[in-house]
Amino acid sequence: MASIIDIKLPKALAAALRIPPNDPRRQQIRVLKKLLKRARFTEFGQHYRFDEALYSKSPALRFRQQVPIHDYNKIYEEWWKKTLEGVPDVTWPGKIKYYALSSGTSESASKYIPVTKDLLRSNSINYVRQLISVFGYEDANRKALTKGFLMLGGATDLQKGKAGWYAGDLSGILAKKRPFWFQTFYKPGGRIAAIKDWNQKLTEIVEHAKEWDIGYIVGVPAWCQMCMEMVIEHYQVKNIHEIWPNFGVFVHGGVAFEPYKKGFEKLLGKPIVYIENYLSSEGFIGYKMREHAKGMQLVLNNNIFFEFVPFDDKNFDADGKILPDAEAKMIHEVEEGKEYALLMSTNAGAWRYLIGDTIRFVDLAKSEVVITGRTKHFLSLTGEHLSVDNMNKAIELASEKFNISIPEYTVVGYPYENFFAHKWFVATDDKVDPEALRSFIDQGLRNLNDDYAVERDSALKEVFLEVLPEEKFMHFMQLKGKVGSQHKFPRVMKGKMLDEWNKYLSTGTV
Repeated sequence: MASIIDIKLPKALAAALRIPPNDPRRQQIRVLKKLLKRARFTEFGQHYRFDEALYSKSPALRFRQQVPIHDYNKIYEEWWKKTLEGVPDVTWPGKIKYYALSSGTSESASKYIPVTKDLLRSNSINYVRQLISVFGYEDANRKALTKGFLMLGGATDLQKGKAGWYAGDLSGILAKKRPFWFQTFYKPGGRIAAIKDWNQKLTEIVEHAKEWDIGYIVGVPAWCQMCMEMVIEHYQVKNIHEIWPNFGVFVHGGVAFEPYKKGFEKLLGKPIVYIENYLSSEGFIGYKMREHAKGMQLVLNNNIFFEFVPFDDKNFDADGKILPDAEAKMIHEVEEGKEYALLMSTNAGAWRYLIGDTIRFVDLAKSEVVITGRTKHFLSLTGEHLSVDNMNKAIELASEKFNISIPEYTVVGYPYENFFAHKWFVATDDKVDPEALRSFIDQGLRNLNDDYAVERDSALKEVFLEVLPEEKFMHFMQLKGKVGSQHKFPRVMKGKMLDEWNKYLSTGTV
């Protein structure tokens, strides 16, 4: 049966065999074959014998046998580095003209992620699909979709490389490649979007806010919230709808929205629709396609071939680094409720590429997922296996319990009195008893995570918590030059960034 499914069948025959034409496995194999066909004459394709995989009876199986898993360091050192020198046809046909600069949330050195015309075209298709899906939302203010689109991102100014390529924030590349018909709706406009200084950019947006009729806002929750707070304060109004009465849709992604929601809704005069998307420098992965969906639906038919590595001790070491013999599964092999690290092969020349995110399937039939964290952003000093998903839920419950807004937080693990401890740094401008908050979060995590509960009674001896103003977190990111759509505050602090955070808290500098 496997070999039959791998080839195209007439619709009548597929129906007779009860093979759905849009079966996720069929969609993904079709995508993989398309990618292999396009890239088979590249250096990468020749080295890993794409032709053999493409024309075999089981292309997906052969591809996974022949091509190793790559993290950024491996694929950059062995392949992508050449493209920065102008070498064409390395991992994807042609020269790479754009690179998205991405440092994730922990590494300090910028990563150069190739962005091809093919990838940008695929992204555009998904943007249109997502926009169309909003019309199916019962609560959506459809009038909002005909008004201005405010897109808050990094500077659209791009740096030029010696070989003629351009690099910068992904939002800058997307802005540079905007379709002409979108210019009428796009805010804050090309001039303001190009401003590198985040404070200056926000100031300009605030000054022009009253001139715009904004219906749709796109961006990272923390920065969008800050922008709306500045607009409300500047014009001395009660809520953002007094300035933008048609604001009806907020599109966000990259981080869990729950910690921000309470603070966000304090700025509104009426309900709006929230839409989550899953956009990374490597590709447009998925988006919330239904109003009451549990998660985001993976885009399985638009030039990304997905694999899923169970996020467990068999496949990852204690630091979250993938092991050489890690087992990857295809879309039809995953299980609901389990956590997986995501691998992607794309039309930008990423192959079996570990992007660093962990996800969980919440609806297998619809291929819907939620982001649970990062492979290297979790705490397991003593076997507590504390995920970002656990932390987000504890913060969400604490926000409700104490009726406070907690837009940011980070957690540190360290040795303590011959054992270990966690320390939470929590951002809120609302009044709260730190000890009561600490106790509630600790108990909440005990309820959410059995491993945590066990370790709290043994090797994880203490949990500390410090409340800080929201501005502290934003200022730290500004000092590090990490502002805009591609930068999120790390939920777990480790390594060099932890040293910089501690220095900042004591001296105000990094």
